[in-house]
Amino acid sequence: MTADLLPTPPCAEIHLHIEGTLEPELIFDLAARNGIDLPYAGLEDLRARYRFTDLQSFLDLYYANMDVLRTEADFADMTRAYLRRAATAGVRHVEMMMDPQAHLIRGIPLETSVRGVCSVLERSEEEFGISTGLIAAFLRDRPAAEALEVLEELLAMDAPIIAIGLDSAEVGNPPSWFVELYRRAREAGLRTVAHAGEEGPPTYIVEALDLLLVDRIDHGITCLDDPALVERLVREKIPLTICPLSNVRLQAVESLAQHPLPQMLDHGLNISVNSDDPAYFGGYVDDAFRTAQEAFGLSRAQLARLAADSIEASFASAERRDELLVEIRAWAAAGPEAG
Repeated sequence: MTADLLPTPPCAEIHLHIEGTLEPELIFDLAARNGIDLPYAGLEDLRARYRFTDLQSFLDLYYANMDVLRTEADFADMTRAYLRRAATAGVRHVEMMMDPQAHLIRGIPLETSVRGVCSVLERSEEEFGISTGLIAAFLRDRPAAEALEVLEELLAMDAPIIAIGLDSAEVGNPPSWFVELYRRAREAGLRTVAHAGEEGPPTYIVEALDLLLVDRIDHGITCLDDPALVERLVREKIPLTICPLSNVRLQAVESLAQHPLPQMLDHGLNISVNSDDPAYFGGYVDDAFRTAQEAFGLSRAQLARLAADSIEASFASAERRDELLVEIRAWAAAGPEAG
């Protein structure tokens, strides 16, 4: 770590796609294990393709690489690798999204993906010191009826999910299409989140709040285009899960220097720093914190605020949130501005 930067505070990561943690090395290992011929000359060829022009160019590679996930062991190995890395990044609680539809449509049974991931999550606190929750994220560029059918299957198998989400290609796929899906999730006692305002307009954030009744917004950076919406988000204390490395890699913002994170802090928005798809976007949550420090000169107090917001916005139990907030207060009081 650079000498004049502070260490990453203990935090929650609440915007993380587990399929987006597939590092190139693991992709090749799983392909070899499952007898899959990859369309890449090698690791460097694959890494060279991690240059994206927009969200869709990323999604094309993201879904292609998922093909190596075939067995429960594959899903377990992917999950374990993320948690091992997250533990070194200061993550103390994680709520990870997985895309069950993306596996079903390529012939992988729901039980395979869910059991593989959950077999590791159920031991995560003991093995890594990280409490966990699983979010079933639905693909907004596939039919809403299909999403509802998959949700019913998850409920029927008593899958240990804590919430549902909405992800994939945002532009042209508004939250309003998924009202029934979210109604059913709430009826089943699940919490709700949705990607909105990454590339899409502020009206998508409003739809997610008013029609889907979400507990928090994933991304939400375009809210700054609507001052009245910003005032509402502050007033109602709606959490926004910010992913600065992702936003730059997908060109939602032109450069890190132009990222709205400082303005969002200045407005008093509830924001947290997350990695999104760390294997594809250049870093894990500690990398995101470090990069934000370098770009914006964030103070210890500001870093502690971002970490505390991540805990407050999480769906962890009140007891776990209190425990982690104590850790953050201790971190905030532990030293000078530079470490």
